[in-house]
Amino acid sequence: MTVSTQIQLASRPEGWPSGENFSTVRVELPDLSDGEVRVRNEAVSVDPYMRGRMVDAESYVEPFKVGETMTGGAVGRVVESASDDLPVGTPVLHQYGWRDVAQGPAERFRAVREAEGMPLSLYLGVLGMTGMTAYMGLTRAAGIREGDTVFVSGAAGAVGTAVSQIARLLGAGRVLGSAGSQEKIDLITGKYGYDDAVNYKDAPIREQLPRMAGEGGVDLYFDNVGGDHLEAALDVLNRNGRVAVCGAISQYNDTEATPGPDNMNRIITNSLKLQGFTVGDYMQHAEEFNQKMIGWFSEGRIAYDETVVEGIENAPEAFISMMRGANQGKMIVRV
Repeated sequence: MTVSTQIQLASRPEGWPSGENFSTVRVELPDLSDGEVRVRNEAVSVDPYMRGRMVDAESYVEPFKVGETMTGGAVGRVVESASDDLPVGTPVLHQYGWRDVAQGPAERFRAVREAEGMPLSLYLGVLGMTGMTAYMGLTRAAGIREGDTVFVSGAAGAVGTAVSQIARLLGAGRVLGSAGSQEKIDLITGKYGYDDAVNYKDAPIREQLPRMAGEGGVDLYFDNVGGDHLEAALDVLNRNGRVAVCGAISQYNDTEATPGPDNMNRIITNSLKLQGFTVGDYMQHAEEFNQKMIGWFSEGRIAYDETVVEGIENAPEAFISMMRGANQGKMIVRV
């Protein structure tokens, strides 16, 4: 008998999630059916978009159900197999996260390449959905151009640290960021190619961004935060500037509607383009991303950080910490 430790949604959060919104259960797994595999997860992803799935509302992805095990990105190794396509030992990427042992049809697991010095957890970060989000936001949603000045909010997070590096590799002229501590500012300017960055906790971002951008302004804004950061970016975007609207983490736990920017007229007067997107909009370009990112990584041109929380039972703690900005780079749960 195989038992899987799994995290379920116990109740829907109102405002900030807490440990009481989650429960840990042990589930006995049945014998494999033909075409199924059993996988022992090595790393599980926690991501901002999962907060939206905890709300019972229509969105681009189905909400989590109360009393059922949650899902999300994970990587692991096949430990039992009833499929010729995925023999025992195969490293795989899949969406059966929030558990230590996963089981399902082989077609729901994708074999990934394993290389020396490349932990499997990178397929949850720069080599996976995180990196792809950064790439598609820059290239498809916002249409990055050589010489662009790029501003990134949430610059020290998983997507933000990927955006800066990819923007550089695609020819950006300057890359500017905002983060929530001096430690993070030092990290992103020293390791991730940011030319300059500000701590948004030091003063209103609307005051700091114009000084940082200078007379040259900003051509492309990659928005992970929303709220006051979007408002500040609208002030400094050059004519025909572009915004890739990826996330609004500053508002995910609000219990009341947040007032919109007071400078929306600049979208008209400066002919700005705001493009919301999810990575699923551009999956037809996934192989393009895979080839470029694997190439850049193998050439030593991609840096990364992981903030690791040990133990599947601590996945809720990892998720809440990530939402509060405690991570540098990708937050993962090591099983």
